Amino acid sequence: MARIRKFVAYQKLERPYTRVSKYTSKNFVRGGFPNMKVIKFDMGTASKEFDTVIRLESKRAMNIRDNAIESARMTSNRTLEKAIGKDYHLRIKIFPFHVLRENALASGAGADRLSTGMKKSYGKTIGCAARVKLGQTLMELRINKDNMKLGKLALTKASKKFPCSCKVRVLE
Repeated sequence: MARIRKFVAYQKLERPYTRVSKYTSKNFVRGGFPNMKVIKFDMGTASKEFDTVIRLESKRAMNIRDNAIESARMTSNRTLEKAIGKDYHLRIKIFPFHVLRENALASGAGADRLSTGMKKSYGKTIGCAARVKLGQTLMELRINKDNMKLGKLALTKASKKFPCSCKVRVLE
């Protein structure tokens, strides 16, 4: 399987391009929606009442890929589950709607027969990303006050998995 392209190519929040042509047969969104890697958006006990809310907020507007979201989810969930079991509620507040595309260009020997260059260069879908604004909540953790230090640690570990810098805010 081919490696995924470096995230530098996709991190800016630009207007998503949708191919529009004066010929209706050429108006299309090719490739469909790719498989999303995020498995769950709610973890722990959702129905229980907790007295503290801890939020992980973005310090920058950018795209965040689905594999970064899943990695952050796994890290924070593992930290919390090992220490306190299911006595928390962790929710991912962003959803990767934005489809990322790549115009794959062949290079090397024989590339002249494989590549179409920039002709019809709409690109194939290679993944999806969430479009995040400055100050937007990425993850929200509801937890009891006695486990607040552990909750902060879990969200700090999760923040290391995101491509932007984040801040942890405690609401009581």
